[in-house]
Amino acid sequence: MVQINCTQVTEFILVGLIDRPELKMPFFLIFLSIYLFTVVGNLGLILVIRTDTRLKTPMYFFLSHLAFVDFSYSSVITPKMLGNFLYKVNVISFNACAVQLGCFLTFLTTECLLLASMAYDRYVAICNPLLYMVVMSPGICLQLVAAPYGYSFLLALFHTILTFRLSYCHSNIINHFYCDDMPLLKLTFSDTRAKQLWIFTCAGITFISSVLIVFVSYMFIISAILKMRSAEGRCKAFSTCSSHMLAVTIFYGTLIFMYLQPSSHHSLDTDKMASVFYTVIIPMLNPLIYSLRNKDVKDALKKLISSTSQGCAFTGLK
Repeated sequence: MVQINCTQVTEFILVGLIDRPELKMPFFLIFLSIYLFTVVGNLGLILVIRTDTRLKTPMYFFLSHLAFVDFSYSSVITPKMLGNFLYKVNVISFNACAVQLGCFLTFLTTECLLLASMAYDRYVAICNPLLYMVVMSPGICLQLVAAPYGYSFLLALFHTILTFRLSYCHSNIINHFYCDDMPLLKLTFSDTRAKQLWIFTCAGITFISSVLIVFVSYMFIISAILKMRSAEGRCKAFSTCSSHMLAVTIFYGTLIFMYLQPSSHHSLDTDKMASVFYTVIIPMLNPLIYSLRNKDVKDALKKLISSTSQGCAFTGLK
């Protein structure tokens, strides 16, 4: 075997979204606004759920964790992405790149599985309403949240270790705005066939299993709704699922577009656009979807704002 000298890179350069200087500041302001809205929206949703006693139900327990995950994986990606618009060369160290990839994979996989847990919760609520609080006990809810976190962390750790044990000797320029598996594999000097097989196997099992849970749950839900005699009951049942259905459609639809398109149409530029959608746009949309379409959340938010303003007024009078 021929031995080739290899000096491992110690840092990577992120290319970013655009390379036109005149567009960088407008894009910076746009994405900064989106990120600030994401932070306020998701943390505000968590605060409303945790402070309002009317929202102490399994559905809102899952929703608060979904908001935390959205905030987390957006925060893993967006601040470094904003640096692409401010700096001529956006450098990330080897270790920081590994941490970013690991955290991103953890939270992205967790969201995928949490949406499945939420679908099961809606199935129990509509198909077995009398047993809902028994089946969805605090212990079961905790397990349905802890399992996605634990599985996602171990899966992300495994993939991150595999990726960063490869040899990176030549180019250190990542054609992306964050450290992602596929752009990194294009830089390595090592054989990546085993790594790519693991990516598609693990991603396929995780994605297909979560989609199946969502699909089967909603087949039972739709069947149960259609059997309801009352039109008001059908509308109420559908309204409790509509927000989740919209979030599932957007999230899974983006992943399907990104990973199941024909290889002849697949490019890193397409990946960038899809990645912007599920790392920046979706975490901003979810608080809107679950608050604007949910009367209980809107009422709790109004109550929180009213009590806060009254408290500030009382403090001012003192």
